[in-house]
Amino acid sequence: MSYEFHVGQKVVCINDTFKHVSIDQLIRKGEIYTIRWVGEYTHYVDGTFIGVKLAEIHRGNDDGPEGYGAADMPYRATRFRPLVKDKIASLRKLLAPSPDAPVEPKEKIKKKEKV
Repeated sequence: MSYEFHVGQKVVCINDTFKHVSIDQLIRKGEIYTIRWVGEYTHYVDGTFIGVKLAEIHRGNDDGPEGYGAADMPYRATRFRPLVKDKIASLRKLLAPSPDAPVEPKEKIKKKEKV
């Protein structure tokens, strides 16, 4: 599933688990954050991915014992989902007819009268 993220968008963290990393990565599952940057990022160990930087967190230089020297490295976008305040409204949009779709007239059912 893909999402289109944008700067200023509220997102919720869905994955705060980092394999083989003992240093706290600062994000928490279920917490809400604001995107301050989104884009393609290439890391020499993790490869190329779509990343997001969060307004609430500045990661600084990744120069600790397990660090790779990256400055303010983004998180993978797959760790987040757009925040949906009204889940039912977003589902209603899926059911709403598109403006270009023809609207089918409703048929009137005539009742037969007994004579």
